[in-house]
Parts: sequence; structure tokens; C-alpha cells
Amino acid sequence: MKKLILIMLVTLVGFAVQAQEKKQEKKKNATYEIPVNGNCGMCKKRIEAAAYSVKGVKSAQWHQDHHDMHLIIDENKCSIDDVHAAIAKAGHDTDKVKAKDEDFEKLHGCCKYERL
Repeated sequence: MKKLILIMLVTLVGFAVQAQEKKQEKKKNATYEIPVNGNCGMCKKRIEAAAYSVKGVKSAQWHQDHHDMHLIIDENKCSIDDVHAAIAKAGHDTDKVKAKDEDFEKLHGCCKYERL
């Protein structure tokens, strides 16, 4: 009987450890590079402000020449999807989220990029 209890206990501990290992570890300084459409310096300010409006974004730099954004976020406070949504709400398309037409239409004339 003692052996059976011991075997069951070891098995339960093994399952518990294995289940915890499957959880994806969230990083405090996760880095991402995402494509974001825009044209000018006004776009840069708007895109970066939208990213910084998400709690947990530590660094956001949009590069006009490459149309990409370099991010550092705390995944315990936000997700990369939150940042995509905030940028789209500001009127700029990302590779995952397209801005709504009404948000895009609010952009200044020089900021309206060619949409696919």
C-alpha cells in the first residue's frame, strides 16, 4: 500500500511540474519589430504616441524609411496585440490589424498612405 501511495505521489508531482513548464514565460523586456504604414514625421509622432498609450510599453521607435516599429514591452502588463490595436485605432495599419476606414480618414492629407 505504501508503494502504491508513493508511486501515485511521484506521478502527481511529475504532472504538476510538466504542466507548469508548458506555460509560456512572459518577459519584462520582450522585443518586437512590427511593420506599420505611415509617411512622415507627423505619422511618427502619432504612431509612437499610440504605442506609448498602452500600459507596459517601455520603448517605441517607428522608422520612416523602413516603415517598421521597434518595441520593448513588459508582457506582464500588455501584449503585442494590444499595441497593434492601439496603432490601428490611431489610423495606421500594421501587419496584423488594419485601421478602420473612419480612423484612416481622420489622418492629415500627407499622412494618408497607399492602402492594400
